[in-house]
Amino acid sequence: MVVWPCLLTLEGDDELIYLAENSDFMTECKDLIFTDDDYIIDSTGQCYLIEPNLNLYQSEQCLSTEEVTVLIRSHEFSKAQVCLTKIYFLSVEEAVKSMAYEVK
Repeated sequence: MVVWPCLLTLEGDDELIYLAENSDFMTECKDLIFTDDDYIIDSTGQCYLIEPNLNLYQSEQCLSTEEVTVLIRSHEFSKAQVCLTKIYFLSVEEAVKSMAYEVK
């Protein structure tokens, strides 16, 4: 079961999309065309692949806090607004929730 909030990562793009809940996922993603390398990372680090009908299914991949931190650092680097050495998290949940500030 997906533990919200989550991050959406798209193949070939360092930018991450913060999704607070399932309805945000449905709204953000309804017009996207997904590849096999696009996935959702939930607050526990569990990864979910995305089917064309927007159903999510659990993959075998579960990311550590360090792996999620690397993704967030890449995201921030692409925007060139934050000192990357200051980005540090104690848990995946903390890392995912840190992206909430980017919601418009």
